[in-house]
Amino acid sequence: MEWETVIGLEVHVQLATKSKIFSGSSTAFGAEPNTQANAVDLAMPGTLPVPNEQALRYAIMFGLAIDAEINQRSIFDRKNYFYPDSPKGYQTTQMDEPIVGPGIVEVQMPNGDSKSIRIHHAHLEEDAGKSLHEDFHGSTGIDLNRAGTPLIEIVSEPDMRTSEEAVEFAKKLHAIVTSLGISDGHMSQGSMRFDVNVSVRPKGQGEYGTRTETKNLNSFKFMEEAIALEVERQIDVLEDGGSIYQETRLYNGETKVARSMRSKEEANDYRYFPCPDLLPIIIDSPYIEAIRSSLPELPDTRRSRFVDKYRLSSYDASILSSDKSTAEYFETVFNVCKDAKLAANWVMGELTAKLNSESLSIHESPISADNLGKLIERIIDHTISGKIAKQVFESIWNGEGNADVVIEAKGLKQVSDSSELESMVEDVMSKNPDQVANYHNADDVKRKKMIGFFVGQIMKVSKGQANPGMVNKILMQKLKD
Repeated sequence: MEWETVIGLEVHVQLATKSKIFSGSSTAFGAEPNTQANAVDLAMPGTLPVPNEQALRYAIMFGLAIDAEINQRSIFDRKNYFYPDSPKGYQTTQMDEPIVGPGIVEVQMPNGDSKSIRIHHAHLEEDAGKSLHEDFHGSTGIDLNRAGTPLIEIVSEPDMRTSEEAVEFAKKLHAIVTSLGISDGHMSQGSMRFDVNVSVRPKGQGEYGTRTETKNLNSFKFMEEAIALEVERQIDVLEDGGSIYQETRLYNGETKVARSMRSKEEANDYRYFPCPDLLPIIIDSPYIEAIRSSLPELPDTRRSRFVDKYRLSSYDASILSSDKSTAEYFETVFNVCKDAKLAANWVMGELTAKLNSESLSIHESPISADNLGKLIERIIDHTISGKIAKQVFESIWNGEGNADVVIEAKGLKQVSDSSELESMVEDVMSKNPDQVANYHNADDVKRKKMIGFFVGQIMKVSKGQANPGMVNKILMQKLKD
């Protein structure tokens, strides 16, 4: 039987406010455990929550960015459950009347196709604390610093059919929230987490299958792996005559193992009711329009600008524009070297590969955009070749100085003196008379292949510093003589 996968996402985005959603406690990451939770966060008797207006503004900004309905009346509810890292015994969230209504996100797939993913809604809520298991030898530690941190939870419709679509959708959401500046998007720090709802059904069947939810995935890679594993599991169960049960699952990205956590709760299990401590949030049209007029450049607009201004391909522009920090880095590189294609190639190629290999963000790059731009300048002015540039790049990465310092210190300047290159060419030809004879006796197709031998020998003699363009020109002239 041929199966079809159905995927929906619930995405938790930690908002970049300085204080929590209902208290003045700091949201700064990395503080000592339990130093950033006050009496309001713990729901101590006699305390009352006060909504953070900045969190409200950030939620509206997101809604406007995806052309969603902004509800001018929204309310906070209590979602009741008991868990050690939730000291209140409930979570303040939004259920029936969220701040952001239906919207849509356009996703560009790697093959050039586009897909529209519907957003059901996005609501404001507070985060829970964090349970720590690693260092307590059979016990669990509780850090409440995160309790009360503002989130928007973005709930999609089940419009995705492959893990690739889900990943591209998640990447697009990441691009939107970081471009807006409403979240830092640091997934390793919990700033963006994904709950993935997966079901399968026979292809062509209209009715959805029973779904499971895999919670708290904090990387695109782990999300793709978890979806693939769950799809395979569900198909195996159904083809063996079994049934899928609605449940919550966990995926361990280190061990690549998924397991059942608990049976999936329904909304009525949480006994939602309006929070008695918070009045409805009422916003008017001028407030919304003022926020709309202040929105920064969004990924789709930036991609179009990169195509028009820098004459980049749609593919290159999509990659460079999807992340605000990468886009700014690229534009700084271009402003130094004035060659958009070379700047794009180096940012997407050498730099990105090195960052990925060392698990660094572009903010943490040891090579500044200015320094990379200056390195590319030295390729353009023929001070060094593209091959030598990679060697210089490594030295800059390792803190040995900027491009000019490294090139001078290591004697890496490209040999572009025509007389010196002529001497190298003549020396290689004189030492390889048989190859020269074979070249003269060969047809045009074979000659093109044989040129590579001579060029390789000349580059070896010059220790890679001969100007490749001049070498080819001189070599072709000498071989004609």
